Amino acid sequence: MITRFSHYSLQQGFLSCSSAGISIVLTVSVVSAGNIYTENPDTYLAKLKILQPGDHMLLLPGEYKSGLPVHFLRGKAEARIVISGPENGLHAIFVARPGHNTISINNSNFITIRNLEIDGRNQPVDGVKCEGHADWAHHITLENLLIHGHDRNQQIVGISTKCPAWNWIIRKNTISGAGTGIYLGNSDGRAPFIAGLIEYNLVTATTGYNLQIKHQLPRPPLLGMPRTPSVTVIRHNVFSKAEDNSTIGAARPNVLVGHWPLSGTGQHDQYLIYGNFFYQNSHEALLQGEGNLAVYNNLFINRSGDAIRIQPHRDIPRKVDIFFNTILAADTGIYHAGFHKPQLPAPWISGNAIFAKHPLITPANNNENILNTYQAAGDYLQAPFQTLGTINLAPRPQKLLPPRVSIVRMQHYPAWNLDFSGYSNIHRTGAYACSTQPEWLPNLEIKPENHPNFCNP
Repeated sequence: MITRFSHYSLQQGFLSCSSAGISIVLTVSVVSAGNIYTENPDTYLAKLKILQPGDHMLLLPGEYKSGLPVHFLRGKAEARIVISGPENGLHAIFVARPGHNTISINNSNFITIRNLEIDGRNQPVDGVKCEGHADWAHHITLENLLIHGHDRNQQIVGISTKCPAWNWIIRKNTISGAGTGIYLGNSDGRAPFIAGLIEYNLVTATTGYNLQIKHQLPRPPLLGMPRTPSVTVIRHNVFSKAEDNSTIGAARPNVLVGHWPLSGTGQHDQYLIYGNFFYQNSHEALLQGEGNLAVYNNLFINRSGDAIRIQPHRDIPRKVDIFFNTILAADTGIYHAGFHKPQLPAPWISGNAIFAKHPLITPANNNENILNTYQAAGDYLQAPFQTLGTINLAPRPQKLLPPRVSIVRMQHYPAWNLDFSGYSNIHRTGAYACSTQPEWLPNLEIKPENHPNFCNP
């Protein structure tokens, strides 16, 4: 399904932590007046090279066959450089070509790229690539991109960063048919992805990961890179491997997040993963993670295997909070490998509704969750075994009555009190507060932004 969005007004996002808890500070900047250029496939490359802070290059519908090299373009916080296609109607289509990543980013900052279609044409190149030879790329927004045809093999990626990258926003993009949907960081841990916001994306039909964020070695001392503890937010996305093309040996989770630096700057950074819909994986878990992360207010459905696995990948689980999720899994609901160092906090897993063959395997206290078999889900949830579009994981009336859940540890997280439909309620078990039909049902569509919820608890 092709989904297009209207212009989004947020120009810049900053994400940070503090000792008092986690805060997300989103600042809306007024774009300074610059030049507006309207270009076509024959003229855009010449204009691209001269863009200055505040400039906006509007691309007309058509096929662009020479790529989009965003190299050494420098915007400003108050004057971003914007490159965009039409908001409606016919698309500006960037067609892949051999030997070149289609949108190539190198040593650029304060750039917004939106409303483009990227057609991979089965070429062995990535759709959007922050190049490995770049020194850095920061404050990059990728918004409302339609990326397809990048599934020649598992190494071909829809959106990829291979250099130090911080304050990226990856929003409202549709990625369908890729070897890997979004791959942030490098396999050697030397390309950290820091303080990112990944929201309202639809990622489906990938051979390997829908999303992977790589582990990080000690960070290089780059000018402008965040030095205080930061968070990377993954929220309101749809991650599906229902069309799973990978074999058992090459299988990957829908989402995998690696550890932060083990010492120095970044060691206290955290992933916040909330309000997402994870769906189907034939051979692996829906979510795998290590390091510091919080997972809450999500829906997980895997009719083939596991939902959540918190386990060593390159390091070990550290501070892990998992709460208010609804989980339907044929095998294991939540697996936590345990903590291996006495100075690390015990995992906190609370307020989840888990229906699985093995609902919870963990050293944590499990008295504040509702645990039952996979088959019993129909007794507790409205329509858990229906097809997409009619599936409903909201509780049946008088079911999933909440146990006494302590909110002390969860209340420092953003949107912790909002259920999957956006209704504010802390007296619940699982991702839904309401027993009536939710206004939005997972149908492999991107969840609407600011979706109103009219159900009553």
